[in-house]
Amino acid sequence: MSIDEIDTPALIVDLGAFDRNIAKMAGYVASAGIGLRAHAKTHKSSAVARRQMAAGAVGQCVQKVGEAEVLAAAGIPDILVSNQVVDPRKLDRLAALARGATIGICFDDLDQVSLASAAATKAGVTLNGFVEIEVGMARCGVAPGRPAAELARRIADAPGLRFEGLQAYHGRAQHLPTAAEREAAIHGAIGAVRDTQEALGTLGLEARTVSGAGTGTFRVEAESGVYTELQAGSYAFMDLDYAAIAGADGRPYDEFEHSLFVLSGVISVSGRDWFVVDAGLKSYSGEKGPPRVHRADGWTFLGMSDEHGKIGLSAGSARPKLGDKVALIPGHCDPTINLHDWYVGVRNGRVEEIWPIDARGASR
Repeated sequence: MSIDEIDTPALIVDLGAFDRNIAKMAGYVASAGIGLRAHAKTHKSSAVARRQMAAGAVGQCVQKVGEAEVLAAAGIPDILVSNQVVDPRKLDRLAALARGATIGICFDDLDQVSLASAAATKAGVTLNGFVEIEVGMARCGVAPGRPAAELARRIADAPGLRFEGLQAYHGRAQHLPTAAEREAAIHGAIGAVRDTQEALGTLGLEARTVSGAGTGTFRVEAESGVYTELQAGSYAFMDLDYAAIAGADGRPYDEFEHSLFVLSGVISVSGRDWFVVDAGLKSYSGEKGPPRVHRADGWTFLGMSDEHGKIGLSAGSARPKLGDKVALIPGHCDPTINLHDWYVGVRNGRVEEIWPIDARGASR
């Protein structure tokens, strides 16, 4: 069918832009001699994960055990839960996945080591342990240097666990407005990694893997000489939050293209200088601000409620007709995707593929 026949609201992917984004990141990591462990918390879909793996990704990241279960069932062979898991029932579920895939988990507490060791031992498997170090997120993570190294020693000595490396993700750096600010923040993270590597050496340990980075800073981590894999996720789709930061030349960040849109339909043209579409907060996330109308001069998004989006008309701009389709660029792709069941893949104005968002709602 044509794009005009798609029932709205719908989550659509411009397959041309998506393919170029995937290929650009794959080419970059190959040339940099570093791995890509693309973050599935963004796409929530085994179909997207398979495309990233086919392009050379070394594995996938997830934030929840439920996401890991979906990807493992789809045959993704290497999954890192880039988060702390402490509930014994969740750890049992995670250990069960390690019978058919390589499973990693992040640690920042000694008690968690004991819990994970018990689950892995009971299942007869080995889990890869990553020490998450605090690099500026002020969220999870143990202090770098000696405290992190001592936790790594406990992981290495625990039955059913293998110390694999370090989780050093600085999410706050991803959306700092200038390239110089982002680079300075990541250099702080790089210093924390180096301090920890030195402390590991004094305990006879080595971090085989150092994982981190995101769409806003991936080049800095890749060029550091300490990171071995990148966890970028939004690069495949992009959103307004990333479009708002500046590139190295001070111009808008254009490393990747917008490929993700919420397709809406015009349902009211009764306003003198506005019209209304059928996509509201149940179709896109609003915590990073409203969406932006894609390729429509003189149309400005004015407001949103549960099921409605209000779009303003500037003087002289074209007025849409009832039923016209309007593409919206979401402010934040991750939570927007989690509101939908399917991606509708469109190329040259026609539907080519439909991908299930099979990890939607996998929040446990």
